[in-house]
Amino acid sequence: MGRSQKYPIMRISAVVLFFLLIVGMAAPVIAAQEERYSYITVQDVRIKLDNESAIIHVNYKVDEGTRFIFFLLGKQDLKNKLMKILNYNDAQMNRIDLSSADFTVENAAVSYGNGIFWYPSHTFNVAIPLLSVTTPQATRNFTTAKEFPGGMGYFATDSRVLQETAKANVVSERKTIR
Repeated sequence: MGRSQKYPIMRISAVVLFFLLIVGMAAPVIAAQEERYSYITVQDVRIKLDNESAIIHVNYKVDEGTRFIFFLLGKQDLKNKLMKILNYNDAQMNRIDLSSADFTVENAAVSYGNGIFWYPSHTFNVAIPLLSVTTPQATRNFTTAKEFPGGMGYFATDSRVLQETAKANVVSERKTIR
């Protein structure tokens, strides 16, 4: 085999190897999951609206390789990443483990008085495969949602809220009459 015949084969081999390298680097990007953020894959988010508060339960999976790190360094990074996923700056963590977490967001809904509330639309930083938003009157479910669209109105069922609102209305009426 002469020298001139070896070079085309080497060039073809180099091009094929280069192509395989490019495909190998692009495959993880193509296969990226919208519900994934760093080492967390969100499975579902359930939001229960209670007067002005939102009680949020998140189910997720963490990569196996990170579990050992949590045992050594704690779960602060996991909490920070979940807060980033939920996109609530003022969420308070109630509980966290390696598969789920519970948060409370005070003043997540707007009160219009008389036990009437409005939970506005909200955008998450990843796509949520199953999103469920529950009020005392109804539940709205979404699949692969990056946003809770349009908002949702609801009424309080806690009689204390209704009584406090009624008392506040009576006091404001008395001030108006004087």
